[in-house]
Amino acid sequence: MSFAVWLTGLSGSGKSAIARELVSRLQARGLEPAVLESDVLRTQLTPRASYSGAERDFFYAGLAQLGAWIAAQGRPVVFDATANRRAYRDAARAQIGRFAEVFVDTPLEVCAARDVKGLYRAAREGRSETLPGAQAAYEPALAPELVLHGDRGTPAQGAQAVMAWLEGRGWLG
Repeated sequence: MSFAVWLTGLSGSGKSAIARELVSRLQARGLEPAVLESDVLRTQLTPRASYSGAERDFFYAGLAQLGAWIAAQGRPVVFDATANRRAYRDAARAQIGRFAEVFVDTPLEVCAARDVKGLYRAAREGRSETLPGAQAAYEPALAPELVLHGDRGTPAQGAQAVMAWLEGRGWLG
């Protein structure tokens, strides 16, 4: 059964942890989801990433196309990617029939305190100029299918909420 779930939110919001839990639950249902994680794919598509606007446009257009191609093959797709501009996620929505945008809404202060990747520290120290939410704009979804709060509950609870949403739409078979 083909569909796509795009987990979006600031760095440190909890997207990756929720994605891991979601994939595990989908696999337990006998599905084989493809995970499109921006941190991993960026090393292949833009190995010397500058995070410029043009580079982000290129990267997210490719990510949306890749997700659409995988979904067209009948596999579920889980996007684990900030995609700081709404247009990036809307492009994927336009290409994929069954598409759910999940906004992992976590306050900037919480994300910065977690700073798993050291991105917020780099921004504070002037070693980064393009971090969404800190130096670059992040455009939250206007009408996401689901909003999760990354500062409340666990990743497992977030994944269960996504599964319940998918089940409610009949997308899980």
